[in-house]
Amino acid sequence: MTTIAIYGAGPALGMAVARRFGWEGFRVALVARSRERLDGAVRDLAADGVEAAGFQADIADRAAALRAADQIEARFGAIDVLEHSPTAARLFSSPFEVDVAMMTPLLDLFLLTPIALVGRLLPGMRERGDGGLLFAMGASARYPIPQLAGGAIALSAVRSYVHVLNSALSGTGVYAGTLLIGATIENSRSHRNGTPAIGGRPPALVQAGDLADRLWDMYAKRDRVEDVLAPALDHRP
Repeated sequence: MTTIAIYGAGPALGMAVARRFGWEGFRVALVARSRERLDGAVRDLAADGVEAAGFQADIADRAAALRAADQIEARFGAIDVLEHSPTAARLFSSPFEVDVAMMTPLLDLFLLTPIALVGRLLPGMRERGDGGLLFAMGASARYPIPQLAGGAIALSAVRSYVHVLNSALSGTGVYAGTLLIGATIENSRSHRNGTPAIGGRPPALVQAGDLADRLWDMYAKRDRVEDVLAPALDHRP
């Protein structure tokens, strides 16, 4: 059987991805900080007929994220697909607030942990001639949004990393792709807390299941490095 490891497994997108891939026959490894939420998610997935297990880790901590990968492989065997979609505690910041102290945790979470995980998992995927590296992130990775300056800097770096990976992995059987989300995901933490307007526009609302379908389509077809769902940003270059 195949296994997907979902790093940053929250109640919205993470669970939707778990169900979507689980319904395709994947076993699901959920990685997040809260043991209580992980246990509840595993129970919910079992009720939906999806085999899953939870692995507690702060994924901004590279060592903890790598230990979780070891634990997943001890439980399920090789990780066939990595899906990385964390959220940061602080998303909104102006360019004038950006400094080293602010950027360090954002780079740890959004860029350096993914690089470490890819370094850990990619050799095995290449040896097997199959695998997937999926990254879901805010559309500020591509569109300049001053209110999201800190996150945009980190996300634009990992977006470039995924594009480079996709090109380098062509013909190897391993796929790398990114989904850019320029909307609020229903039932996400941002949605529950109330997402501020961006550029004077209220945030569009998207269903987590629709995003999970896009990620599955990208992985299954492998015909594009990037997919974008950003209804409020379509006017931007």
